[in-house]
Amino acid sequence: MGALRRRGTYHTVNADLGRRSHVFQEEEEAFTVVIQTYNRTDVLLKLMNHYQAVPHLKKVIIVWNNVGEPTPQQLWDSLGPHPVPVVFKEQSFNRMRNRLQPFAELDTDAVLMLDDDTLVSVPDISFAFSVWKQFPDRIVGFVPRKHVPTQSGVYSYGSFELQDPEMSGGDKYSMVLIGAAFFHRRYLQLFQDQPPAVHALVDQMQNCDDIAMNFAVALHLAQTSGTSVGPSKPSGVFVKPVDLRNLEREANSGYLGMWHRPEHMLQRSYCLNQLAHIHGSMPLRFSNLMLCQFGFPSYANHKSRG
Repeated sequence: MGALRRRGTYHTVNADLGRRSHVFQEEEEAFTVVIQTYNRTDVLLKLMNHYQAVPHLKKVIIVWNNVGEPTPQQLWDSLGPHPVPVVFKEQSFNRMRNRLQPFAELDTDAVLMLDDDTLVSVPDISFAFSVWKQFPDRIVGFVPRKHVPTQSGVYSYGSFELQDPEMSGGDKYSMVLIGAAFFHRRYLQLFQDQPPAVHALVDQMQNCDDIAMNFAVALHLAQTSGTSVGPSKPSGVFVKPVDLRNLEREANSGYLGMWHRPEHMLQRSYCLNQLAHIHGSMPLRFSNLMLCQFGFPSYANHKSRG
């Protein structure tokens, strides 16, 4: 009888390990989309429908920044069923960094964060997910940017195509923006653990949470690499999109994003310098790695936005 009980216990442990293994495989082979939205419900519904068709998508989390207004959850549910569940997270304040919370509903390692006016094709997402699985400690996305050092020691914020006249060899970048990017869910807590001055800066500007995330990841990589002179790896990996579209003009509200503000680029240069001051150094490192599915599609997909 004792042997039988031990055998039963053994099988129970094995079954538990099997379930854990299955859960682990699900976490590895699936991802969660996080979209923060404000005043673009019509476009949001189009995006929610579009992303339902993406392979390996386990869940969509909508960070609802329309404070005090009802979500379209009832409308969405009434037109179901849908293949992928959608969770609305209503916020008490309209803050840019609301999207960077470690939500309890997030149970996959991979997070695909998307702006509420950005439509990425299914093949682009699938390819980027495969790239992220090769670089799970980086921000893997479609929109690269750079910090531009100057002789005065002040940094300027620039686009991927801004060439360094003293260097030949093509473009380089030092950031991958999180408005269309994969990253590990642990980086959400990493962002929460940033110095209060970082959060205050993002709230003051209502901008730059993506720059702050690249700083946080770059610093994390420096610490985990064990080097005292800076990170051995850049914070992000650039995946060249074949079909990435901006749907902002389709919003009936007429609401235009912050990147239309005349001070937007100035704010982002200001953030670069303030973040370097807060952290006591410039942790961002350059890369010229660009991965694409095939060929060399047009650069226009990522030139026009902040």
